[in-house]
Amino acid sequence: MFSLENIVRPNVLKMKAYSSARDEFKGTASVFVDANENNLGSLAGERYNRYPDPHQKKLKERIAVIKGISPKQIFLGNGSDEAIDLLFRMVCRPGQDSMLHLPPTYGMYEVSANLNEVQLDAVQLTPDFQIPVLEVLRNVKDTTKLIFVCSPNNPTGNLIEPESIETLLDNFDGLVVVDEAYIDFADAPSWTTRLAEYPNLVVLQTFSKAWGMAGLRLGMAFASEEIIALFDKIKPPYNINEATQELALKALDQTEQLAYMIEEIVQEREMLSDALPTLEAVEKVYPSDANFLLVRVKEANRLYNYLLEQGIVVRNRSSLSGCEGCLRISIGTINENQQLFQAISNFR
Repeated sequence: MFSLENIVRPNVLKMKAYSSARDEFKGTASVFVDANENNLGSLAGERYNRYPDPHQKKLKERIAVIKGISPKQIFLGNGSDEAIDLLFRMVCRPGQDSMLHLPPTYGMYEVSANLNEVQLDAVQLTPDFQIPVLEVLRNVKDTTKLIFVCSPNNPTGNLIEPESIETLLDNFDGLVVVDEAYIDFADAPSWTTRLAEYPNLVVLQTFSKAWGMAGLRLGMAFASEEIIALFDKIKPPYNINEATQELALKALDQTEQLAYMIEEIVQEREMLSDALPTLEAVEKVYPSDANFLLVRVKEANRLYNYLLEQGIVVRNRSSLSGCEGCLRISIGTINENQQLFQAISNFR
């Protein structure tokens, strides 16, 4: 049976979080000389001489309304990568514990495992990029603290069958982390709607994809209040800067425009998915629930280099097990997609 106390590192349970100047002061004031800031102002603009809200209260309140959960179930990180790294620091003892991931998948799970000296166990996805659930459970050890499931998966683009994730959640006593960076492009509910059912569920999302804010580096983790409290305990005190918080709040006022962008990207994805298989160089276009396509081609390395010569950059994923001969192609503008199609059609 899952118990948070049984999987969190003992030193994390015992430690005290850093208390910043903004944590210790409550109320209103007109003179702030407590945080060693430059009170003369900032060359970057108004308010940037002050430290940002360390808990991003306004931003979390707005996100909570959109997601239909409590602000206390939200952690905001410097990209989803910060949340991934903090999960390792939270529950995995260096040199002792392990994690399990499902390649081909997002490479930062492996990077964070190596950085934190956590043993990396892997179970390959099936040929149709689904979870071999029984094999995963057979590979779970007493030291396994984390299982990462990317859905829609990167680089394959497909949603993972919900029944498989449910089975992992029901039968694994560690944390199941469902990375939903691309969920806005999928016709499926988010796993944030299941948080009340599963105390061992952590859901990752981001502002980098559908929201078009990759340059701001703002990621989200959703989980029980107890897990989020641990995130807040071990994070850097001011991990989300003031400019990012302001611009994210501005973006959250434009959900109608977000819907239009998602619709256009999905339409272009389907058009490109239908058109590419007609080209001689293309062998297969895999079904996608994301804002990219995984495309198997006849000569991946030659085509990749040819596209570079045409000024078109795609991602060569042919070195990954399960993605041999494949390029990952992000959905661009109508004009960019037309240029890509024409370039591949001219490839000999």
